[in-house]
Amino acid sequence: MAGRNWNKERATKRIDAKIDGLPLKAIEIKEYVRDTDLSNLANTVAYRVNGVHLYADILNVKDMLAVTDIEGETCHKRTLRFLNLHYRAVHRIIGRVDAILVDFHNQRLHSVVAKPYDNEAKRVHRAVATAQLIIEVLAQTGEDADHPAAKVRVGIDTGKALAVNNGRRGHREPLFLGEPANYAAKRAGGGTATGIYLTNKARKAIGLSEVKDVDTTPLTTAEIQASQKEAKLEVTAAEIVKEWQEDLKNNPISAFEFSGHTPPYSTLDIETLSAKNSRRQDACTVYGDLDGFTKYVGNNIATDAGAKHVVRALHVLRAELDAVLHEDFKGVKVRFIGDCVHGLLVEGTAQTTDVEETISNMTLCSGGMRSSFDLALTRLKANGTDATSLGLAIGFDFGPMNITRLGMKGELIRCSVSRGVLAAEKEQSRCAGAETAIGANAYAKASEPVRTIFGSGRKRSGLNYDSAVEEMSAKGDKAAKAAKALSASSLLQPASAAAQPYRFPDRAAGPAKTDGFA
Repeated sequence: MAGRNWNKERATKRIDAKIDGLPLKAIEIKEYVRDTDLSNLANTVAYRVNGVHLYADILNVKDMLAVTDIEGETCHKRTLRFLNLHYRAVHRIIGRVDAILVDFHNQRLHSVVAKPYDNEAKRVHRAVATAQLIIEVLAQTGEDADHPAAKVRVGIDTGKALAVNNGRRGHREPLFLGEPANYAAKRAGGGTATGIYLTNKARKAIGLSEVKDVDTTPLTTAEIQASQKEAKLEVTAAEIVKEWQEDLKNNPISAFEFSGHTPPYSTLDIETLSAKNSRRQDACTVYGDLDGFTKYVGNNIATDAGAKHVVRALHVLRAELDAVLHEDFKGVKVRFIGDCVHGLLVEGTAQTTDVEETISNMTLCSGGMRSSFDLALTRLKANGTDATSLGLAIGFDFGPMNITRLGMKGELIRCSVSRGVLAAEKEQSRCAGAETAIGANAYAKASEPVRTIFGSGRKRSGLNYDSAVEEMSAKGDKAAKAAKALSASSLLQPASAAAQPYRFPDRAAGPAKTDGFA
């Protein structure tokens, strides 16, 4: 047995060290001004940015993953190539229209239009024109029946957000926190119809009337054309497609090749992965999302004092959730998506996954995440940062998982996309801030003690580590019994005997999810 466990003393030391490393007096809140470079931000710096947020969702990713009855290598290879093709095109678009590329998380792009700095209406028009350019280009960048054109839905909102560091190895990229990022994401994820969907705030900025249901009211052709006329983008869809074709010819996408990783995932260095060096095996995937974070940002962004607490709370909470996954349960963080952590966990061998142990340890890990989250809120408050309005929504599932990097040479991004990944995100989205949900596939393959914990509704409120390990071990779950035994044995050691585990550096990456930050 793997013997993964969570320990309060260990977690407290990590949390306190993170808080000590982010004293409020050291955090700087700055106003975004002309030509400010948002790359390479320190963890102690944040900018208020008045901009227009654009989210573009590729709607037919689910269709790509469902091309075969069995979720084998074929559908994963097709889906990853499909995303890689379209990512290359969108990356080129964002660079040509002088927008900020925040990230491309699987099927979802987040970009920010910050220019012109002194004219909100022109920024919204430019975002609409850019959205239409993305739609037109991706309608032409399919290859064949296996890799079709992308069907795109775009959400747009405008307003002030807080840009903070969302760094990863090699460079640091900005992450935008706040209402415009959240609401744009919600519009992109608000339905299955294609088109461009603006919030009423964005509509008002360009003189359009408010609508009753923004998620069912796309911009009309005439409205889009009016924005294109105002924006006067200096690039056309034909030019982008031609450049994209030349790039594919000069830098062809390698065929995706998979191998299994010998568990645990904590030993996997994702930054070495590529199309020809990808991983694939049965595993668990988890989404842990800070519930209520958009409102928390909104309540604090106006003042420097309040914004400092946002920066501190975000970095402390995300770092601890990552530490539980990586250090305590030997999983791996795929990426941070705004205030959410997306990770993978597996037990067994590279060839054969121990299904029940993997799901049991993922259940214990989710309990550890909640215990650490609650502990971090307490420690933050004791140090002057009250984030007790926040909750943690957790969803996980089991199935064939892949992990790789795709995109432009020199700027490859992490990607793990599968039916299970989409299911885990859906499970998380149906949770309130105190709830944990298990996906249908994981539930069906889990041990009886795990199924008992979640019940027929596959959802449990207040499932912390102590509850999980006690209830599961009492009913005979092997992973829980091993975790309990490990905890008991560690209590018998002298305080000086236990060395602190090696702490890996914080390597974040990602934008908001479909359902935003809240």
